[in-house]
Amino acid sequence: MKKTLGPVSLTALGVGAVIGSGIFTVIGVAIGGNQMSAASLADSPVIDLILHHGAVAGRPGAGPALAVSLILVAIVCALTGLCYAELASMIPIAGSAYTYTYATLGELVAWIIGWDLILEYAFSNMSVSVGFAAHVVDLLDWLGLKISPKWLSPAYLPLGLQDLQGRDIYLPGWHGGFNIPAFLIVLLLTVVLVRGIKESAETNNIMVLVKIAAILVFIFFGISFIHPGNYVPFSPNGWSGVLAGGSIIFFTYIGFDSVSTASEECKDPQRDVPIGILATLVVCTILYIGVAMVLTGMVPWQSVAGDGAPVVNALKRVSLTPGGHRLHWVRLAVLLGAIVGMISSILVFQLGQARVWFAMSRDRLLPSAFSKVHPRFRTPAFATWVAGVLVAIPAGLFDVGTFAEMSNIGTLFAFVLVSMGVIVLRYKDPKRHRGFRVPFGPVIPVLSVLFCVLLMAGLPAKTWIRFFVWLVIGLVVYVFYSRKRSEFYAPEA
Repeated sequence: MKKTLGPVSLTALGVGAVIGSGIFTVIGVAIGGNQMSAASLADSPVIDLILHHGAVAGRPGAGPALAVSLILVAIVCALTGLCYAELASMIPIAGSAYTYTYATLGELVAWIIGWDLILEYAFSNMSVSVGFAAHVVDLLDWLGLKISPKWLSPAYLPLGLQDLQGRDIYLPGWHGGFNIPAFLIVLLLTVVLVRGIKESAETNNIMVLVKIAAILVFIFFGISFIHPGNYVPFSPNGWSGVLAGGSIIFFTYIGFDSVSTASEECKDPQRDVPIGILATLVVCTILYIGVAMVLTGMVPWQSVAGDGAPVVNALKRVSLTPGGHRLHWVRLAVLLGAIVGMISSILVFQLGQARVWFAMSRDRLLPSAFSKVHPRFRTPAFATWVAGVLVAIPAGLFDVGTFAEMSNIGTLFAFVLVSMGVIVLRYKDPKRHRGFRVPFGPVIPVLSVLFCVLLMAGLPAKTWIRFFVWLVIGLVVYVFYSRKRSEFYAPEA
């Protein structure tokens, strides 16, 4: 590839990838938490089970202290991003973590990461789709169109559903409806991906500018409606809440890996990649902290718990108060920016998920149907359709918090393996050419592993259980199917 990218281009690429749906949707789940009426082992974060030797009442919210969570997440991403960059620079082709580990650490580790990436991409897009639907509901409300919430909200609502006055629309549990907008947007974009899409740099730049503009508009207009009393207490659940908030919001930052995977096209990867990663994280962290501080200053932090569209709903609440009428059009601008951002995020991650399946099938670890290319559109149509259906149906059933938890544990586990891979390869293959080398020896990879595990500990016990079940299923598939089809398989005599 041509070496044309410098630090500014890399930073623009990273900011465009990181600024997506999380800043408009998952931020509410991280701030408000998932408080239960009674203590439960399954719903308690693992770190609380270890430190408190018992269950707590659900996952605590970070409250206004989410700003601290965001700084922690940025540090972890910086450490992991440097490890990712070294691994990517060792492989002469562009690709995903699956591709890199297959070429450096072997088939079994690659299978585990590939299986993990399927989980990560799927649940990430389910989360984004539910957030998209929540913003569509707000847009319909802004236009004065009233549709039954039964068809605009997930079928399962762990915290129930309330109107802006705090009145119950649905009690916690199943309510027999279906989130139609979340379901339809995934299927619509699946059709687009099957037919083929070539996103130009100009289009991507426009989307990035729209998303950033929506964020800045919210911060600029919302700052005058901040009530300092909403910041007290600043950290209502202490370090437990800060850690849980960081664990939930983590996946919204994973776009930074686009910087490391572009190392092959850098003019000076040793200098430009660290600058691009760190500049991306600094810019995005400032924007995220700005939104978090304005949001928790405008409305009480508890009010955004379980909200799929906390930013625009905060604008709506404030617009109903004296002097808030001027936020009516601000709310529309932020709504449109958020919707554009989420459509682009769903499109990119659905594309990525299908390509992981395609790569694993090409290596004969999944059935050959997943690597078949459509004769007319020249896209992996079967893999794309399967990915679309498997994301669309759950998106209609469950809430954003459930999806965010599963996506985050998958992402953090993949980053643990990538960081460990750097350490292993330093000893296993020290003379291999590295376009970029993580500084300070094994210190940064080790810190990356430790911080990722710490953030994983902020997730509920039931999320860990579901994740281990997923990994066990994957290993069973590998042992009884994939391993025997692999080109490296040698049957015993």
